Amino acid sequence: MFGALVPKRFAKRAVTRNSIKRQIRSVLSEQTKLSEKKAYVVRLHKDLKSLNLKSANSEVLKEIIRKDLNVLFDKLDNK
Repeated sequence: MFGALVPKRFAKRAVTRNSIKRQIRSVLSEQTKLSEKKAYVVRLHKDLKSLNLKSANSEVLKEIIRKDLNVLFDKLDNK
């Protein structure tokens, strides 16, 4: 079980929020080390305005989200 929270104040456009949620789901499905007996909640804490992205669905955004999520889940695995 997992939940993905992407506040409107950090990603104004619905397209961007949905793209981020899709990336979260994708990375979570690839993580085989996470326990199936636990619930996980992923929440965006970083404002995306500073990235100056041309598209809400850009490859740059996907790369950043995936990298940050993999680092996060690697930290969970080490605990």
